[in-house]
Amino acid sequence: MNVDSNVNYDDVIPNNVNLSDNRKLQRAIREWHPKFMKWWWDRGPEGFQNSDVFLRTAISVDSSGWATYAYVRMPEYKWGIFLAPQRREPTIHFGDKLGEDTWESVPGEHRNDLRRLIVTQADTEPGSVEQQQKLGYSSPSLYDMRNLFQVNVEEARHLWAMVYLLQQFFGRDGREEAEELLVRHSGSADAPRILTTFNEPILDWLDFFCFAMFTDRDGKYQLGALAESAFNPLSRTTQFMLTEEAFHLFVGETGVGRTIRRTAQLMKEVPSEDVTTVEGIPLNLIQKYVNYWYSVSLDLFGSEDSSNAASFFASSLKGRFGEGNRKKYPDASCKEAWYMIKALDENGNDCNIEVPMRRAMNAVLRDSYIDDCNRAVRRWNKVLEDEDISFRMQLPSDRFNRKIGIHATHHADPDGSYLTKEEWERRKYEWVPSEKEKAYVRSVMVPVKEAGRFANWITPPNRGISGKPIDFEYVRL
Repeated sequence: MNVDSNVNYDDVIPNNVNLSDNRKLQRAIREWHPKFMKWWWDRGPEGFQNSDVFLRTAISVDSSGWATYAYVRMPEYKWGIFLAPQRREPTIHFGDKLGEDTWESVPGEHRNDLRRLIVTQADTEPGSVEQQQKLGYSSPSLYDMRNLFQVNVEEARHLWAMVYLLQQFFGRDGREEAEELLVRHSGSADAPRILTTFNEPILDWLDFFCFAMFTDRDGKYQLGALAESAFNPLSRTTQFMLTEEAFHLFVGETGVGRTIRRTAQLMKEVPSEDVTTVEGIPLNLIQKYVNYWYSVSLDLFGSEDSSNAASFFASSLKGRFGEGNRKKYPDASCKEAWYMIKALDENGNDCNIEVPMRRAMNAVLRDSYIDDCNRAVRRWNKVLEDEDISFRMQLPSDRFNRKIGIHATHHADPDGSYLTKEEWERRKYEWVPSEKEKAYVRSVMVPVKEAGRFANWITPPNRGISGKPIDFEYVRL
């Protein structure tokens, strides 16, 4: 993507924000773009930048343009800037400003809070690309490699979407924040990503699938909450991001499901049911990965009792997921409502904590997320049922392995029962993967580069991408 003073921006950067007529924004992009490209070459998918990849590119927001497919080299991908079509009357539909007009510019009194929300969301997008940088080397198939790269370029496009908001609406502060997004790096000791989960290493494909299943699903709910915002450009930007995010969740859920199915098949082929003898991944080890990534993803919702969440809701900056559904949420202001949280007291006994509903908005958002995760787990268990395997996957208690919120002060097992610190340290590898177990999973990640073939630890998908067969050459190496 060559961006200079004479470029036709509508050709180079697909957009519906009148970029070609916006000289100020063009100048900001000209300064930021070379730094983005350096970041992409340095921190993007390693070893495959010159490969032709069968990628989906959004060139418009209509049904014919938001998903066009072609072979593309990733550095030449067109990272566009899009606002979803206006989907409702431009009036605020929750919080203290209920019924007022939505905002097309940033109100001064909400400038810092909006910038903080946008920067925090923006920082996750390049963070996940950095976490997954080396996974291409151990891809179980060209189909999966292509899906990884699709997720990567779309996370980078989501970075562009957030940077557009910062550069267009926040002046010098926004331009400086856009620069900092390329300075912080996942796992850096000096300049780590803002949220801890995006500094966790992703060293194998089961990590990646669980990350896409659970952590990207958190992204779905965070974006959905921001899509309700009274700041109309933020609302419409995140609405369009959600159309792409759905594929990321598909990659995660089906990736874990295909791993579970292959393990179940191998269990029936091996007399001892020990699938490690044939380089399979045991079901109880998959469960440990689920326990880990689900619990660290719950922390991304923040504290269950949060004054910031209350302020964001009251100011109409961030709503609940599906806020406009008044059958689900009949109370649009939540001034008098309360929320009950089941917790543990200082002695490890069950107790209930009553929190004003506005302060509990993180927990309400998390509840929607948990329901969604449970639906996916039921689909995994249907796989096990179909394969006539008695083992069942499950989500651990929301008290398990928590570092943020009211559950962070105690240790609990996956059933939610209290553990002393000593018990947790002694038993934690019963429930989360040990270094030895993670090393085993990495050892079976043998790359497969022949179209239509798959590593032994995972089954092929039910169908290919965009009508292509499973044995299509999704990446030309």
